[in-house]
Amino acid sequence: MKNEELNTAYDVMFMRRCLQLARCGEAGAPPNPMVGAVIVCDGRIIGEGYHRRCGGPHAEVNAINSVKEKDLLSRSTIYVSLEPCAHYGKTPPCADLIIETGIRRVVIGCADPFAKVNGLGIKKLQEAGCEVQVGVLEQECRKLNRRFFTFHQEHRPWIILKWAQSEDGIMGGDDRITFSNALTQTLVHRMRARSGAILVGTNTALQDNPTLTTRLWPGPNPLRLTIDRNGILPPTLHLKDNSTPTVIYTHESIEEILADLYVRGIGEGVQAPILAEAKLAGKQVFCQNKVETWERKQS
Repeated sequence: MKNEELNTAYDVMFMRRCLQLARCGEAGAPPNPMVGAVIVCDGRIIGEGYHRRCGGPHAEVNAINSVKEKDLLSRSTIYVSLEPCAHYGKTPPCADLIIETGIRRVVIGCADPFAKVNGLGIKKLQEAGCEVQVGVLEQECRKLNRRFFTFHQEHRPWIILKWAQSEDGIMGGDDRITFSNALTQTLVHRMRARSGAILVGTNTALQDNPTLTTRLWPGPNPLRLTIDRNGILPPTLHLKDNSTPTVIYTHESIEEILADLYVRGIGEGVQAPILAEAKLAGKQVFCQNKVETWERKQS
């Protein structure tokens, strides 16, 4: 096997380890992306880490801190599933730390679409003389943080469509039959804990009277959303019990709803700037339990 082929095989193997580590941050990293990092010297892993929680050290910092023999860093390669940051946020720039430690080769799964990074980390590393390779298992790295990428590149939340259906294609009717079991219900609550918001239509709100809260899995409640175009949802519904923030849309198109959710910061990302072209009414409701009726502003 040629050296180039061997390096490629090693790069793929160690990037897969980065992805394994990154998934460990599923519960704590959001709204930041999940990121894993591995430091390799002479074909041997000497340090690794992942982004454990939002506001805490990034994956690269944890990986570097885990290395016992720091003198090995100058001849090591660091693998990281997402481009190292180049800006001061809640933590200092990871690109600066990599440069300071003397690591000369950096292998990156994919670039970071966040406006304050977006190639600047790669540029800073290259200007410091580091050998930088980008795009190892790129699609897998992007898929891992598809919520984060959708939020920052398409300016809307990542959407998951969930329903229960019988084998013969029946989804509901006059006879209420439960398709779910304990396992599927637990998985649904896990999805809720990982989602910023959950939306049901008028009929589901009336017929099922769901609470839409997270109870069977550790994690926060999503922002509850429903649509009531004809004003027929009664005040006795769980969605109007003031137990957790809820938004009721009355006349909005799906495009306007997605624009509103982006402005609210729903999705894997920091609070988004208000879009000048979006005529959005209403108040932020994250800090208190209340029901908000969202209506289009009149021009």
